[in-house]
Amino acid sequence: MTMAFEGIDLAPLATELIARASADQSDADALMDLSTILQLQGIRDLGVTTQAHALQTKRLFGLQSRGAPGIRLLAIMAPGDLMTNTPLEFLIEDSDISLSMLYVLPDEPIPSELPAHDVLFVAVSQSDRTHALLDQLAAAAPSWPKPVINQPDRITNTSRTQAYQLLEGIPGLFMPVTARASRAELQRISTAALPLRDVLCDGAFPLIVRPVDSHAGRSLAKVDAAEDLEPYLLATGGDEFFISRFVDYSSQDGLFRKYRIVFIDGVPHAGHMGVSEHWMIHYLNAGMADSALKRAEEEAFMNGFEIDFARRHADALRTVAERFALDYLVIDCGETGDGDLLMFEVCTGAVVHAMDPVDVFPYKRPHMNKVFAAFRSMLSRSMSPYGDGVPVV
Repeated sequence: MTMAFEGIDLAPLATELIARASADQSDADALMDLSTILQLQGIRDLGVTTQAHALQTKRLFGLQSRGAPGIRLLAIMAPGDLMTNTPLEFLIEDSDISLSMLYVLPDEPIPSELPAHDVLFVAVSQSDRTHALLDQLAAAAPSWPKPVINQPDRITNTSRTQAYQLLEGIPGLFMPVTARASRAELQRISTAALPLRDVLCDGAFPLIVRPVDSHAGRSLAKVDAAEDLEPYLLATGGDEFFISRFVDYSSQDGLFRKYRIVFIDGVPHAGHMGVSEHWMIHYLNAGMADSALKRAEEEAFMNGFEIDFARRHADALRTVAERFALDYLVIDCGETGDGDLLMFEVCTGAVVHAMDPVDVFPYKRPHMNKVFAAFRSMLSRSMSPYGDGVPVV
């Protein structure tokens, strides 16, 4: 992923992996790496299919620590694309944490023989596809012989509809109502045969529409009027959609600002800040690398996070951490014109990384190292029977 982030051509590596898998059809590691490359190249469905072939051979994959492992971390994973599980690889890169990744397929029992580990991390993110597996893991978690990070019954609360219900009524925080709508309902709304408010209680155009279980802006659109729903549906697959009212969160200068905040043991940390002329911000399309002014603003945000952003939204951020009660949680948010925290998404699967080139983003690496150290410290504390932790090396 770092190679793709840096614009390196992954085709030669893909060719090498295909040759390996062709020579040895039991080379599941080659297939798993090829699956990742295919997804990074935008060939999602083939990537997921390639992963499925790998999982027919084995379910357990590992990343070794740098030197002797100080913490042995076991992650329970679900099959799927790159947004299906918490991307732990970034959080433990170049550390003394060894990572074992066990893929559990739907309707299968959790294996009785597991690799030696100190901590279990439930890496499965919430989605319709993973709901049954999270329920299964929730039943197993209370009797797990090792500490469990991110209780699975709490992960289910991060769905778009349940997140709104959990966050409703928090002073200083605003999240528009999110509802599920079938394709048939949206078609009826598009012709005025069904009032929008019969599906979305505070419904008003413009709307934000996306297929259920889509992430990273895939098929996400702002629909300005009822008649615009029909062309959107014609161009978009899926039987069910999330809809919510669009909130104009532009600042006085007309630009939009989106923040990624990482909660570790309930403590918020700055992940990144994107500044864009467009309302749909993804860090990669915000032009941060091309604008010294945008980078200077992000640097100020990260450097002053504890005394500015986190202090201004302290009550709202604390309540978010308390209501979700997850050891590791990521939110994407903005700010309303009134200064409230505007919630876009709550999840456990967002990428928190240090891939940005140091020569362009020299301010980011120290802050990300603080996040990674906090993550290791959280794992270490969970291993202590008295909760007083083990010093971070």
